[in-house]
Amino acid sequence: MKQLLTLARRSQIRLCLNQAIRLASSAVAYVSPFTTPATLSPPPPHILPYDNAAETVNSKLKKLENPDCRFLKYASPHPKLASHDHILSAPETRVTTLPSGLRVATESNLSAKTATVGVWIDAGSRFESDSTNGTAHFLEHMLFKGTERRSRRELEEEIENIGGQLNAYTSREHITLYAKVLDTNVNQALDILADVFQNSEFREARINEERNVILREMQEVEGEIQEVVLDHLHASAFQHTPLGRTILGPAENIKSITRVDLQNFIKNHFTAPRTVIAAAGAVKHEEFVEQVKESFTNLSSDSTSTSQLVDEERAMFTGSEVRMINDDLPLAQFAIAFEGASWTDPDSVALMVMQTMLGSWNKSVGGGKHMGSELAQKVSISELAESIMTFNTNYKDTGLFGIYAVAKPDCLDDLAHAITYAVTKLAYQVSEDDVTRARNQLKSSLLLNMNGTTPVAEDIGRQLLTYGRRIPTAELFARIDAVDASTVKYVANKYIYDKDMAISAIGPIQELPDYNWFRRRTYWNRY
Repeated sequence: MKQLLTLARRSQIRLCLNQAIRLASSAVAYVSPFTTPATLSPPPPHILPYDNAAETVNSKLKKLENPDCRFLKYASPHPKLASHDHILSAPETRVTTLPSGLRVATESNLSAKTATVGVWIDAGSRFESDSTNGTAHFLEHMLFKGTERRSRRELEEEIENIGGQLNAYTSREHITLYAKVLDTNVNQALDILADVFQNSEFREARINEERNVILREMQEVEGEIQEVVLDHLHASAFQHTPLGRTILGPAENIKSITRVDLQNFIKNHFTAPRTVIAAAGAVKHEEFVEQVKESFTNLSSDSTSTSQLVDEERAMFTGSEVRMINDDLPLAQFAIAFEGASWTDPDSVALMVMQTMLGSWNKSVGGGKHMGSELAQKVSISELAESIMTFNTNYKDTGLFGIYAVAKPDCLDDLAHAITYAVTKLAYQVSEDDVTRARNQLKSSLLLNMNGTTPVAEDIGRQLLTYGRRIPTAELFARIDAVDASTVKYVANKYIYDKDMAISAIGPIQELPDYNWFRRRTYWNRY
């Protein structure tokens, strides 16, 4: 009985509410006699379900065209960015140019616990003369032998105490000093590099001591057959030009280099516009720039650029060969190279893809039968060589593109035929599948080589010296993806087809074909 009474009361309440709603709606629908007929809305037509859905979509589109500013205060469906470079270049490389011309570049990764700080100088062995060849490499050795503030022992102990690593190297176009330290020691590492770079002391006793060290290093390098072959290749390809000189220099120069020679090289080439201070890892750009301003104050602002120096004495490629027969060596080693592209030449990207297509192989690694490179497959299946390596070396005004090989004496003729066939084929027959595979391998290798703060810092310093900027990964990949089979054939016809080459060979090379044999196989008589 109680439940029936409760239900009756609820029904009465609902009835009252419905009546109230009807009264309210009738009051809203009442139109004043003073309103114009234009404000009266027509009766709603009969709307089908899909018509209703279409009207809903149209109403939403109108809202997007006229958005309510209250809901779009911090975001908008319409992008307003004029450039997405900072997104595509992430992680961003920030570059600041000081009034002296010194460039400071960083790539911050505050989650890292280490950092690499370095100095990259746009000067190397190609900027020496015949009488001073070897000065740049000699100077690299002397930079860590004591400064006005730190003795050699204090310098070594300071690096050891913070658990850091200090290193340097010299190439034909660059000199590099860098230190890898913990995130808490970045400022100290930068101070050490600034002291070494600006205030090194060149005492006669240290110079004579290091002279003997470099002469012993030269003997070790002469035992590295690959280094000797590539040095002879440069000397043959760029004979009588700066790139033909070795990095270490001849022994006569090492014995005669003086303190004045070292100081003159620093005065002429260690200038602010030709120097880059780069860091990667646990660094903050603003703080790093401020410390660079305080530490690097003794650099010359001479505006002479390396491009001006290169134009004064450009490298000229000469088709030629150099052979050193040595039957005491168990294996023959040789390299053949064509003139390549410079750093800034657009063809350099296509040559990188071609280098990947030809590939590299080593007998100790194995797996050549199933590699993407047709040359590697043929060499491994027929056992023509112990190893092969395709190289693509870039310089400011030229380059070298070729193959280095190590083989038994009785395999040289067949190996030479396989190499020339594979290289010349790039100008005639190229499949899209091979190019796609090479592009993917190239992009993968570029990313894998950027693992760690030291490779990143080296990449920043090198690219700022060669390109004047850091090329974002997205842009570089876009340039690689733009290379197709037709591009490869075009570039191969430009650099390989019926072109002179340089050859360097050492060992039991009596069976290696002569220069004319190689030159004849840079083209096919096919129509």
